[in-house]
Amino acid sequence: MANWEQLRAFEPYALAALRMMTALQFIEHGTQKFFNFPPATERFTDLMNLIGVAGILEIVGGFLVLIGLFTRPTAFILCGFMAVAYFMAHFPVDFFPVNNRGDAAISFCFIFMYLFFAGPGAFALDNRRS
Repeated sequence: MANWEQLRAFEPYALAALRMMTALQFIEHGTQKFFNFPPATERFTDLMNLIGVAGILEIVGGFLVLIGLFTRPTAFILCGFMAVAYFMAHFPVDFFPVNNRGDAAISFCFIFMYLFFAGPGAFALDNRRS
């Protein structure tokens, strides 16, 4: 029988992998808004509105989470941002997330909530700050 407690030694590294991969995917949403990379089927032309604010939060907040700097406060802000984004943009379309295409917003919201409580894990600049 396996001793599952031995896996606890890898928790900081698994948390770091979750943090970094989530941040990279989150940054991608911002670069799509500002630089059309990766190319979008729908181009955002007016960034002087909530879409522009969302893009800034996605790029700057995503980068901070990626490098693990101010992870907890950034994750708290991004968690709230994703909750607001879901209820403003997705929920009015349809009740079910699979139909309103809000499943990514929900996942980001709860991953950022987890990072707020769990911290950044390994390989984070937060671990170097005193």
